[in-house]
Amino acid sequence: MFGWFKKKKQQKDGPREILDINGMPIEVGGKVKALRYDLGDCTVELEGKEYFYVSVETGQRVSYTKFFDAATKNQKVEVI
Repeated sequence: MFGWFKKKKQQKDGPREILDINGMPIEVGGKVKALRYDLGDCTVELEGKEYFYVSVETGQRVSYTKFFDAATKNQKVEVI
């Protein structure tokens, strides 16, 4: 009647799918080229429900949340 009792949306159990700057899916364990933070070539790791980019050259580990492109909602990385 007033919309007080609405069904809540169900959340997925697994991590969300992330896409690179060109719209290609990013897979765990795959190689990507980071376009931010001077990481260079990175591998993708999954810990819990959060992705991390780990630089091959320096070993620096950065969360995927820092790589979102505001215009497209994709990641600022390229799949190699």
